Amino acid sequence: MKLTLSWLRDHLDTTATVEEIAAALTDLGLEVESLSDPAARLASFTLARVTHAEQHPDADRLRVLRVETNDGEKQIVCGAPNARAGLVGVLAKPGDYVPGIDTTLGVGKIRGVESRGMMASERELELSDEHAGIIELPSGEVGQRFVDWLAENAPEKIDPVIEIKITPNRPDALGIRGIARDLAARGLGTLTPLEIEPVPGEGPAGIGVTIDPSLKDKGCPLFAGRVIRGVTNGPSPDWLQRRLTAIGLRPISALVDITNFFTYALNRPLHVFDMAKVQGDLVIRPARQGETLLALDGKTYTLRPEHMVIAADSGPESLAGIMGGEESGVTGETTDVFLESAYWDPITIAATGRALRIHSDARYRFERGVDPAFTLPGLELATRMILDLCGGTASEVVMDGAVPDTRRAYRLDPARFVNLVGMDIPPERQRETLEALGFTFEGDMASPPSWRPDVQGEADLIEEVARIASLTKLQGQPLSRPRPGVPQPVLTPQQQREGAARRMAAALGYNECVTYSFIDRESARRFGGGGDAVRLENPISSEMTHLRPDLLPGLLAAAARNQARGAADLALFELGPVFTGGEPGEQRVALSGLLVGGTAPRDPWGSRRQVDIYDAKADAEAILATLGAPAKVQIDRKLDGWWHPGRAGNIALGPNRLATFGELHPRVLREMEVKGPAVAFTIHLAAVPLPKTRSTTRPALNASALQAVERDFAFVVDERVEALSLVRAAEGADKQLIESVRVFDQFAGEKAAAQMGAGKKSLAITARLQPKDRTLTDAEIEAVSTKIVEKVTKATGGTLRQ
Repeated sequence: MKLTLSWLRDHLDTTATVEEIAAALTDLGLEVESLSDPAARLASFTLARVTHAEQHPDADRLRVLRVETNDGEKQIVCGAPNARAGLVGVLAKPGDYVPGIDTTLGVGKIRGVESRGMMASERELELSDEHAGIIELPSGEVGQRFVDWLAENAPEKIDPVIEIKITPNRPDALGIRGIARDLAARGLGTLTPLEIEPVPGEGPAGIGVTIDPSLKDKGCPLFAGRVIRGVTNGPSPDWLQRRLTAIGLRPISALVDITNFFTYALNRPLHVFDMAKVQGDLVIRPARQGETLLALDGKTYTLRPEHMVIAADSGPESLAGIMGGEESGVTGETTDVFLESAYWDPITIAATGRALRIHSDARYRFERGVDPAFTLPGLELATRMILDLCGGTASEVVMDGAVPDTRRAYRLDPARFVNLVGMDIPPERQRETLEALGFTFEGDMASPPSWRPDVQGEADLIEEVARIASLTKLQGQPLSRPRPGVPQPVLTPQQQREGAARRMAAALGYNECVTYSFIDRESARRFGGGGDAVRLENPISSEMTHLRPDLLPGLLAAAARNQARGAADLALFELGPVFTGGEPGEQRVALSGLLVGGTAPRDPWGSRRQVDIYDAKADAEAILATLGAPAKVQIDRKLDGWWHPGRAGNIALGPNRLATFGELHPRVLREMEVKGPAVAFTIHLAAVPLPKTRSTTRPALNASALQAVERDFAFVVDERVEALSLVRAAEGADKQLIESVRVFDQFAGEKAAAQMGAGKKSLAITARLQPKDRTLTDAEIEAVSTKIVEKVTKATGGTLRQ
């Protein structure tokens, strides 16, 4: 949205400078994107008089001038054909920046003759495109600033132009008067009265207007117009052309320029039809399938029934609220016109404009919402301007429909102001601000004006007052505390654990993913879901029809996309909700991790290996330890169908499953198009019990000064015996003395069977003994070793390997 300072002052009586106005507009929420002030660019140029002009000795098209300036007489070489003695022009001295040629002048020589400046043309000063000769002024004093001369004789040439970014919720600011109203409410001036004097009609219009009944509620609630006969549609006056040119519009003709003037000045788009080209009455109706319209932009549009048109007997004459038709457009020969002013439904206009991809000033305003109450006053004002500029006589107004009822009221509660925006503004000042913006009051109920469709509640009233008062006045205030001391924690224990689990997963080298909670039905079925209870009634796509029963489908899909782009080694995790049903309480928070490919890049030392079940188990145990899960847990194999039946397990506390880890079923990987190997884990955060002791500090380090002792044992056991059973049995031999037991070797397979017998394997463990009060003797070590052998033999049926 562009406007000039002089145009703004037509609606705002103010002495504020353009810089003050620009700063206030941005502070009001009407962000100034650019400010063009010609006076600032021309401040250094002065008037000078040519006293003598002669031909350049070495150039036919150059002349050597003697110029009288405020610094004495200067010699200037000039190539303008109108350079002559007695001419008063504009001088650019050495050191001046000339914007039209983007050059800072210096003293130079042109064909061997010194030149100390230049006489400027209008294009060189960016006043116009005229460059056939240098500027000739009818009068002026030598040394007078050029901007001062322009201010007295041609102020429009130095009129500043402000470009404002308008947010979608402020359609009233698409008119210069709406912008002036905001500035007046801020205190930068007074809003000038808008005098609306109805134009008495001279006889009937001779044309009828009708709105199709199907469009009166949603489409066109009000359509009005009048015929103006005997107009002269020549060029518009200079003042009007200068206004339109300044904001980037091309003057066309008086009638068209008047409609553009009202579009920008008062946010009231209008349209004029050439009555000689309209056959019959005008009807606002849905377009018929296949109808076409040659619009004013020179393009032919094929219409559909959802598009709204203004039609006559011959067919569509205009695309309602968006663009007029070429065939009924006005020309220089037009003598009789129909001036139309209507209110169009914003949603209908927006849908039609998007469908046909038409961008126009009318569409831009109607789809945001113009003032419906200004439909008829705008028609009267435009009629008066046409009569003043183009002559003619106006008929009576013809119309169909009625002004939509926009009345609504909201209570203004001054006490809520501090709570909502943190500013303390007196109640009387709040009321004055809203009244300055056009609001009316009945008691404490405030009614928004018809041009403010964005005000839809009590909070909007407070926002308007705060905006006018300036949000820059907000002061930071500490939150109130119900009682002194340390405040209660904001995060729940569950939220704190989620954050800790995320940090630990990231520390283990996983990249976090955030996927949709909706997946397709087949993926949901693979992971135990896909029922009607979790089906969406209105999914946004066929790939998002069901709530996810597990996080792994999203991670596997992400892995497949990455593998398709050449990323083979992946470590991904996600923390989020999973759903067992569609009712409240039938969801839980889980954390799943996925490892695909190798553990390290390829190197000469063979560090790389494929991920396996123990990688997933170790990472799951690390995250469980971060959450405070007990170290003593059980491992079982009551697995869901998407896990490998022989290479996965559950970490449980009795019947309570804390996590699942292991390889994913090859069938699932194949269906999800993931190239294995792939291992994963899923942790059920709510199932992990909270620690019995809640301390924010770590326990004291209890390190022993006595030397630990390690002893190795190798047992021959049945190949179905789990290593964990053997480790647990060894740990139970002496719980005080044995610090840890771990497996460091396994010998199984055909070679083991050949040496130890069919169905046998060897498991080797190391037990670490840590004394607390004295160094162990050989006898004590042997006694503990004997207990370990006895416990393992009893628990597993194995024997000590010889």
